[in-house]
Amino acid sequence: MTNHASIYNRKQDHIEINLNKDVSFLFPSGFENYRLIHCALPQIDLSDVDISTNVFNIHLDNPLLISSMTGGTEEAAKINMRLAKTAQEFKIAMGVGSQRIGIEDKSAMESFNIRRAAPDILLFANIGAIQLNYSFSVSECKRAVEAIEANGLILHLNPLHEALMAGGNTNFKNLLSKIEAVCKGISVPVVVKEVGWGISDEVAKMLFNVGAAGIDVAGAGGTSWSEVERYRSMDPILRETAAGFRGWGIPTAESLESIKKRFPDKVIFASGGLRNGIDVIKALAMGANLGGMAGPFFRAAARSEDELHKVVSVILKQMKIATFVVGAKNLIELKDNKILKIA
Repeated sequence: MTNHASIYNRKQDHIEINLNKDVSFLFPSGFENYRLIHCALPQIDLSDVDISTNVFNIHLDNPLLISSMTGGTEEAAKINMRLAKTAQEFKIAMGVGSQRIGIEDKSAMESFNIRRAAPDILLFANIGAIQLNYSFSVSECKRAVEAIEANGLILHLNPLHEALMAGGNTNFKNLLSKIEAVCKGISVPVVVKEVGWGISDEVAKMLFNVGAAGIDVAGAGGTSWSEVERYRSMDPILRETAAGFRGWGIPTAESLESIKKRFPDKVIFASGGLRNGIDVIKALAMGANLGGMAGPFFRAAARSEDELHKVVSVILKQMKIATFVVGAKNLIELKDNKILKIA
């Protein structure tokens, strides 16, 4: 039987550690190796720049994703509601944190139920793919989607996180066939993501072949969950083991570049260590459909709704101005040789 108190405590630990400890990667996301090509004569009016897009037939005023973060506790419910209100205001996409606790304990699902604050956004439910090898099935995935009226489902992959977690779920045998069953068994698009160590083009091929509608590369460069587990652990052996993985993973830009080169027509989200709106525009120029951020939004939302509003406003303003000063008036033009690899 699942220990709900243990899951609740783990989620609360995740909130407190992310807010109060340095859990960043040793290395950046890789976008520092790319430069947007400045255009001194853009021949357009800034007011005419339109970065709106459609993803899975949902209109977004801005191609930005509030990446999956939290849920399952009272504090998480407050943060999720602030995130949802902001997503609605700016017409950006949002994913909730893992809903496992809400599936296993119905009282916890309310912390993910944000649709009333964000009726129009592209909203993703979220389940750990590894749970399909334990007690979950297509049925639980459907419940996660229906419980929050989501437009899509994120299945997250986290083998390193599970391996470094005391009592983690590490049986990844035959998981691909379970993912295929979910992709074929639910009516909404399924996006598969990592939680911060990146996805290779070979793994992307496997996932697309079984029906994944999109991939969020969620590469290295942002929050290091090995560091989170290092702070959580009371076991000195596990703490020292986790410390060795602070620089592990495929940098986000590298993961995005390799997957987009091999699958140019597939839906790809880029998250993991994007620092500002300029990094988001770099990701979009490289072919991403959405740029995702978590840490900056999480920390701002934990402080106040006003602080979150300010952070998102700055990022979106950076995105629009960066598009303007490369001489693009929309996302189609942005992807036309507006970025240069410099390292």
